[in-house]
Amino acid sequence: METQEKPEVAKKRTGTSIFTIRTTIGQEKSVAELIANRVKIHDLVIKSILVPETLRGYIFIETAKRDAIDEAISGISHVRGSVGKTHITELSHFLIPKPPTEGLEAGDIVEITGGPFKGTRAKVTRVDTTKEEVTVELLDSPAPIPIRVHGDYVRKVGDRIEADEFSIR
Repeated sequence: METQEKPEVAKKRTGTSIFTIRTTIGQEKSVAELIANRVKIHDLVIKSILVPETLRGYIFIETAKRDAIDEAISGISHVRGSVGKTHITELSHFLIPKPPTEGLEAGDIVEITGGPFKGTRAKVTRVDTTKEEVTVELLDSPAPIPIRVHGDYVRKVGDRIEADEFSIR
């Protein structure tokens, strides 16, 4: 019996490129919204717009045609210019979310940024990466009481500083 081979399905390459656009610092989101409105109105061939929070003054636009970008950004007041093409590997750290407990270890000094203990400094005693929680002891407290705080509500202030340096004398 003769076996039939399935024809290989050719993978479609989209042929898009990612372009970097320079903007006024702090105006990235408003520029992206203006560009998105122009894309809808003028039916431009722009597939996506990326505004990374950690990179200020830049936005990234994915399109197959360079002319679409020129048309989308022309006349927008906070656009400072087009930088050029960017490869997707250069943007991977903006696209992959980082766990909130990354970089925290037992002994680190943190500041609590939310909740009833907001603004208080504490020493990390344990980090639970599965629950994304940090167990801390408040430095201002006379008795060390362990408090569990979500990793989003702590900001690292110092590395492995002894708690005695912060105690009241």
